Amino acid sequence: MSVKALVLGVVAVILGVLVYETIYYVDEREKAIIFQFGRIVESHDKPGLHFKKPFINSVQYYDARIQTMDADPELYLTGEKKNLVVDSFAKWRIRDVAKYYVTVSGLQSNARARLAQRVNDSLRQEFGKRQVQDVISGDRAEIMETVRLSVDKEASEFGVEVVDVRLKRVDLDPEVSERVYSRMEAERARVAKELRAQGAEAAERIRADADRQREITVANAYREAQQIRGEGDAISTLTYANAYGRDAEFYRLYRSLLAYRNTFQSKDDLLILEPNSEFFRFFKGSVESAVKDSMPLGLNAISDVDGAATTMSESGG
Repeated sequence: MSVKALVLGVVAVILGVLVYETIYYVDEREKAIIFQFGRIVESHDKPGLHFKKPFINSVQYYDARIQTMDADPELYLTGEKKNLVVDSFAKWRIRDVAKYYVTVSGLQSNARARLAQRVNDSLRQEFGKRQVQDVISGDRAEIMETVRLSVDKEASEFGVEVVDVRLKRVDLDPEVSERVYSRMEAERARVAKELRAQGAEAAERIRADADRQREITVANAYREAQQIRGEGDAISTLTYANAYGRDAEFYRLYRSLLAYRNTFQSKDDLLILEPNSEFFRFFKGSVESAVKDSMPLGLNAISDVDGAATTMSESGG
């Protein structure tokens, strides 16, 4: 290799190193700071190629994208002296990279700690102005916007822009929640008991009305039955009267025979009466003559009379 080629190679390497040390590139997702012997001389947030003094200036890059600061749940006291457990997060990014480096040493952990403290203080202040109901439902969006503006103003002191602040969850303190749930349970139990009492009252009214209608129906049926029975008894009495009127002696004989049959149902039956008792008046004389006297009403009665007479003679001796 010739000396000229060697010199040209060395010159090319030196030029390459000079170009590398002079030109630097800033990505659109980054911000850059130019240092000269540890002192900030320039900062860039525009993407593209930039120039610096070789071997004298150095470049340090920082992420310019939106970051998330997710805070741990904290207890906040409301205006009515009730604790709420609040879980929140903030979205932030570097606004002034030089100020960011000076105030927090360019460390993301320092920026997060200071930002979390600002968010915590602002939330505590806003919650202390409001009641629980306002925090949970009414003023939630207003609280987030107010906190964002307040924290953004304070965060600008260390070169940070707060893009958004959100409340992920707002809950009552566990001890308070248990008491609230107990009151809710007692209230639901009271309402259920009241509804059951109203149902029982309605059931009693329906049952009483049904019993009343049943009694009325039974009474009306009994009255109609008595009326029908009375009408039947009247017809029966009239029929018996008409029959008795046709041959009274025969029906006296017939009733006596029925009485004898009912009285002497067993051979062990014993009846002590005077011989001239009216009960045995049809035994005095010929039974056949009594039957013959009653023949006009029916010949079928003779066999019943003879059978009854035979039975009575065996039983009575």
